[in-house]
Amino acid sequence: MPGTLYVVATPIGNLEDITARALRVLSEVALIAAEDTRRTAHLLARYAIATPTTSLHEHNETRKAPALIERLARGENVALVSDAGTPLISDPGRHLIRAAIAAGIKIEPIPGPSAVMAALAAAGVSTETFSFLGFPPTRSKDRILWFRRLRDAAQTAVFFEAPHRIRATLEEVLRIVGDRPIVICRELTKIHESLVRGPISTVLESMNDVKGELTVVVELGLTTDIEDIAPPSDSMLLDELVHITENARSSRRKALGILARRHHITPNEVYDAIERVKKLAK
Repeated sequence: MPGTLYVVATPIGNLEDITARALRVLSEVALIAAEDTRRTAHLLARYAIATPTTSLHEHNETRKAPALIERLARGENVALVSDAGTPLISDPGRHLIRAAIAAGIKIEPIPGPSAVMAALAAAGVSTETFSFLGFPPTRSKDRILWFRRLRDAAQTAVFFEAPHRIRATLEEVLRIVGDRPIVICRELTKIHESLVRGPISTVLESMNDVKGELTVVVELGLTTDIEDIAPPSDSMLLDELVHITENARSSRRKALGILARRHHITPNEVYDAIERVKKLAK
């Protein structure tokens, strides 16, 4: 009989949050596939668990999955854990899970801590329906699509963000959906846990020199009264480009990127618009 692949949720901060069932599974399996074996080692040491570990992260998952599937096929049980929280929620593991499904391996989830659920539980917003959007992408085109999904969610939305990008992201959220109620959850379940609530414009004032892991909850409501974003005219883009390059002393390339993020279009679309204005002026 093949073994079982256990998908085990682990604490997002406070190590006391792990379940008794998770501890039993981690102590009984033949191997633990961990996103970062060093971080998992702290948890295992806390509860005197001696199960061997192997790394399984976004850079080696495709390469290492076949060997794990072989061990499962031979009858060994394997546990999958991420650095914190529930695996596959903005964490690696999808390739291994799909390979296990294809091989007919039994997959058993061991539920537990989740930053998304913890944030929603304390936010005090509507949770009848919600959208989880992961991390906002950093690449221009993907980021544009992400903000469009946020705008169209029309319900409570939850996402993660890095401290050094939170201010820029909140400024974009404010522009796209208006001054909605928001909750910034920092360092959930840890010693320096904090929740900042209020309209986006107010919360932005406290987003200087932020540290720690962030979970953001935005209450968009069941419907949105924000109209669709009207695309900027070609002449408007040219005027803004001139303003940025002359007053802010930015390079042309940097200015194109700023305009692309501001108007949720690609830098190439900004460039093409400006070139059209130049041609008409000749």
